[in-house]
Amino acid sequence: MTAASTAPRTSSAAGRDLARQVIVLVSSVLAIVAAFIGSGVVVGTPIQDAAGGYLGADSTLIAPGSGAFRIWSAIYVGMLGYAIWQSLPAQRDDERQRRLGWWVVASLVLNAVWIASVQLDLLALSLPIIVVLLVVLCRLFVILRRSAPKHRIEAVLADGSIGLYLGWVVVATAANTAAVLVAAGFDGFGLDPEVWAVLVLAVAAAVGIALAVWGGGRIAPALSLSWGLVWVGVARLTDEPASTTTGIAALIAAAAVLVVTAIARIRHDRGSRAA
Repeated sequence: MTAASTAPRTSSAAGRDLARQVIVLVSSVLAIVAAFIGSGVVVGTPIQDAAGGYLGADSTLIAPGSGAFRIWSAIYVGMLGYAIWQSLPAQRDDERQRRLGWWVVASLVLNAVWIASVQLDLLALSLPIIVVLLVVLCRLFVILRRSAPKHRIEAVLADGSIGLYLGWVVVATAANTAAVLVAAGFDGFGLDPEVWAVLVLAVAAAVGIALAVWGGGRIAPALSLSWGLVWVGVARLTDEPASTTTGIAALIAAAAVLVVTAIARIRHDRGSRAA
């Protein structure tokens, strides 16, 4: 094949890479704007008061305390930092960024759509949306796990930001599920609500532990997931609906995720040095 015949193909690939970079950057900015508007700061209703208040800190036993949502600031700053970094010319033909890019866009769009569904009081619709968001973030985690960052900046901006995003959405999905079930009048098949709460917390912890073991002790998902679990514990021990059992279970779940992550990290680092 001649150089002339390969030129259009190369130009086309470069154009696709540039388009990906721009769309990731634009979607990140739009996601932050949508979150700012959708949070009720400017217009609309605060998330905790929208959709009948079922996503509020006092709505279900799995709802995190209101302070937990401060983590969104770190997530949005991290994702914006990643979007800016990946848009630099040096990352244009980077294979790792090619694999991540469109999945990142999907996650940001889904987050904005979730906010819109809550603001429109479509609580039932918000659940499948956040489940799909969780699946997308899991896919991003798989991509990150299969390829190593080139340097510390990429490790923080890509692996760190996406990891924080994933860990928090695990907790948010559990809380969203509980909110939808309570709104639908689910009676728990006769089981005490605290039993269901402990089971859901155990599942969230199991996901965090699985991410830690398979991911070689990646810190970011464990930090955000544990942050959410701790705030569930704080809410149940200090606010309504009060539940000492649920509060203690949430704190134990958070501790389990952190301990297993630390152990997995130590083993991973030892294995890397040995190799």
